[in-house]
Amino acid sequence: MSRFHFRRQVFIAVALFAGGSILVSCGSDSPSNDTVPATADTAVDGASGTTEPAKTEEPKVTLPKVAPTKLVITDITEGTGAGAAAGDLIAVHYVGVLSSDGTRFDGNFGSSPFSLTLGKGQVIKGWDEGLLGMKTGGMRQLDIPADLAYGDSGSGSVIKPGAALSFVVEMAGIIPATDPADEPKLTIVGAAASSTLQSKDLVEGKGEAIAAGDTVALHIVAYRGDTGEKITSTWPEGAPVSLTLEEGGSLPGIIKGVPGMKVGGRRQMTIPFADAFGPEGNTEMKLPAKTDLVLVVDVIAAL
Repeated sequence: MSRFHFRRQVFIAVALFAGGSILVSCGSDSPSNDTVPATADTAVDGASGTTEPAKTEEPKVTLPKVAPTKLVITDITEGTGAGAAAGDLIAVHYVGVLSSDGTRFDGNFGSSPFSLTLGKGQVIKGWDEGLLGMKTGGMRQLDIPADLAYGDSGSGSVIKPGAALSFVVEMAGIIPATDPADEPKLTIVGAAASSTLQSKDLVEGKGEAIAAGDTVALHIVAYRGDTGEKITSTWPEGAPVSLTLEEGGSLPGIIKGVPGMKVGGRRQMTIPFADAFGPEGNTEMKLPAKTDLVLVVDVIAAL
């Protein structure tokens, strides 16, 4: 299990991706989420929709001569395209060590990139500040003082209180923040509960085809199946959310319903309550018992 645990932001659609559990938010006292995703072979350039092979060789972190007292940013490779801005969804490979002696505590080179929305407090401050301006394909070292990392609390058994941290981060892809005004405005007609997953494509995508097991960036609008009432949406957050289309990565209906779509596509799907939140429904989302879930899903990128 990963020893370095990023903070995650709680957002209104959390139940869609965590089965109703609460994700760890900024400032959690028990950061226990393993943040290294499942293995993947490609990373996306969100601006162009193209992919590049994921690098497998982990770079060496050059230790600072003295413990950093302020954030030190060193660009190793510049990269290309527009720099990452606050609100963008970014995908990164990284390795982290203690600045004092080089003890490695985490890394994900050789596996799929870790995604986060930059500038939203989902990660330590040293990352939110230090990754701004990075370009796709770029590599950067961050030497982060304790007050921009885990401060006097530390994290786990390796990152002690007051520890400075050093990272080498590779920018695998940048997906610019989306405009909340682009959220689809649809009228959903309520219907009796269904026993099978039903779907129809509203927009045919022109990008990469999505398969089971892929990690994707999505926007989702959710409605009650019985009344058609809208109950939640990811669009107001600006950046899309990412998930892996494998068992445990999200609701079974999403895992089954998204494969076959293409990047840029939009699909409406009716998920039987058995493949959504079961007969109990979901009180957080105000979804009654034994109520189907209608989702309108936009595939923004493949990660």
